[in-house]
Amino acid sequence: MDLYRANGVLAQATGPQPGQPQQPVWMTFAPMILLVIVFYFILIRPQQQRAKQQVKLIASLKSGDKVVTSSGIVGVVTSVKDRTVSLRSADAKMEVTKSSVTEILEGGDAAES
Repeated sequence: MDLYRANGVLAQATGPQPGQPQQPVWMTFAPMILLVIVFYFILIRPQQQRAKQQVKLIASLKSGDKVVTSSGIVGVVTSVKDRTVSLRSADAKMEVTKSSVTEILEGGDAAES
Protein backbone atom coordinates (compact mmCIF):
# COMPACT_ATOMS: atom_id res chain seq x y z
CA MET A 1 0.00 0.00 0.00
CA ASP A 2 1.37 3.39 -0.98
CA LEU A 3 1.12 5.59 2.12
CA TYR A 4 2.38 8.69 0.35
CA ARG A 5 -0.53 8.59 -2.07
CA ALA A 6 -3.04 8.17 0.79
CA ASN A 7 -1.54 11.13 2.65
CA GLY A 8 -1.85 13.29 -0.45
CA VAL A 9 -5.53 12.45 -0.80
CA LEU A 10 -6.19 13.23 2.85
CA ALA A 11 -4.31 16.51 2.65
CA GLN A 12 -6.51 17.68 -0.23
CA ALA A 13 -9.72 17.11 1.70
CA THR A 14 -11.54 20.34 2.47
CA GLY A 15 -14.28 21.38 4.85
CA PRO A 16 -17.77 22.43 3.84
CA GLN A 17 -17.96 25.07 1.12
CA PRO A 18 -19.42 28.50 1.91
CA GLY A 19 -23.15 28.53 1.40
CA GLN A 20 -23.57 24.81 2.16
CA PRO A 21 -25.27 23.92 5.45
CA GLN A 22 -23.04 22.30 8.06
CA GLN A 23 -23.82 18.85 9.42
CA PRO A 24 -25.42 18.84 12.85
CA VAL A 25 -23.07 17.85 15.65
CA TRP A 26 -25.10 14.77 16.54
CA MET A 27 -24.64 13.43 13.00
CA THR A 28 -20.88 13.27 13.50
CA PHE A 29 -21.35 11.10 16.59
CA ALA A 30 -24.20 8.94 15.21
CA PRO A 31 -21.95 6.19 13.77
CA MET A 32 -20.06 5.93 17.06
CA ILE A 33 -23.27 5.73 19.08
CA LEU A 34 -24.65 3.08 16.71
CA LEU A 35 -21.45 1.06 17.09
CA VAL A 36 -21.70 1.14 20.89
CA ILE A 37 -25.33 -0.04 20.74
CA VAL A 38 -24.44 -2.90 18.39
CA PHE A 39 -21.52 -3.98 20.62
CA TYR A 40 -23.82 -3.96 23.63
CA PHE A 41 -26.40 -6.26 22.04
CA ILE A 42 -23.88 -8.58 20.37
CA LEU A 43 -21.17 -8.87 23.04
CA ILE A 44 -22.05 -7.48 26.46
CA ARG A 45 -25.70 -8.48 26.96
CA PRO A 46 -25.31 -12.19 26.07
CA GLN A 47 -22.29 -12.43 28.40
CA GLN A 48 -24.31 -10.92 31.26
CA GLN A 49 -27.12 -13.41 30.63
CA ARG A 50 -24.67 -16.34 30.68
CA ALA A 51 -23.22 -15.08 33.96
CA LYS A 52 -26.69 -14.90 35.53
CA GLN A 53 -27.46 -18.46 34.36
CA GLN A 54 -24.15 -19.68 35.86
CA VAL A 55 -24.98 -18.06 39.22
CA LYS A 56 -28.41 -19.76 39.23
CA LEU A 57 -26.80 -23.09 38.32
CA ILE A 58 -24.27 -22.85 41.15
CA ALA A 59 -26.97 -21.85 43.63
CA SER A 60 -29.10 -24.86 42.66
CA LEU A 61 -26.34 -27.48 43.15
CA LYS A 62 -27.28 -30.20 45.61
CA SER A 63 -26.10 -33.63 46.61
CA GLY A 64 -27.02 -36.31 44.09
CA ASP A 65 -26.91 -34.08 40.98
CA LYS A 66 -25.05 -35.47 37.96
CA VAL A 67 -22.88 -32.62 36.64
CA VAL A 68 -20.27 -31.77 34.01
CA THR A 69 -17.26 -29.61 34.86
CA SER A 70 -15.52 -27.17 32.54
CA SER A 71 -12.71 -29.71 32.06
CA GLY A 72 -15.19 -32.33 30.88
CA ILE A 73 -15.38 -34.48 34.00
CA VAL A 74 -18.80 -36.06 34.52
CA GLY A 75 -19.63 -36.97 38.09
CA VAL A 76 -22.22 -37.11 40.83
CA VAL A 77 -22.19 -34.44 43.56
CA THR A 78 -21.59 -36.01 46.96
CA SER A 79 -21.40 -32.82 49.03
CA VAL A 80 -21.64 -29.06 48.52
CA LYS A 81 -19.48 -26.67 50.56
CA ASP A 82 -19.08 -22.87 50.51
CA ARG A 83 -16.69 -22.67 47.56
CA THR A 84 -16.21 -26.28 46.47
CA VAL A 85 -18.17 -29.34 45.42
CA SER A 86 -17.14 -32.96 46.04
CA LEU A 87 -17.71 -35.21 43.03
CA ARG A 88 -17.68 -38.97 42.60
CA SER A 89 -16.73 -40.09 39.09
CA ALA A 90 -16.28 -43.83 38.44
CA ASP A 91 -13.71 -44.93 41.07
CA ALA A 92 -12.37 -41.43 41.79
CA LYS A 93 -13.50 -38.84 44.31
CA MET A 94 -12.46 -35.26 43.75
CA GLU A 95 -13.15 -31.78 45.00
CA VAL A 96 -13.61 -28.99 42.46
CA THR A 97 -14.61 -25.34 42.70
CA LYS A 98 -18.27 -24.50 42.21
CA SER A 99 -17.45 -22.20 39.31
CA SER A 100 -16.02 -25.11 37.31
CA VAL A 101 -19.45 -26.81 37.17
CA THR A 102 -20.96 -25.88 33.81
CA GLU A 103 -24.02 -28.09 33.47
CA ILE A 104 -26.38 -30.24 35.52
CA LEU A 105 -27.24 -33.37 33.53
CA GLU A 106 -29.67 -34.95 35.99
CA GLY A 107 -31.21 -33.71 39.19
CA GLY A 108 -30.67 -35.45 42.53
CA ASP A 109 -34.13 -37.06 42.56
CA ALA A 110 -33.70 -38.58 39.09
CA ALA A 111 -30.29 -40.03 39.97
CA GLU A 112 -31.63 -41.83 43.03
CA SER A 113 -34.58 -43.56 41.33
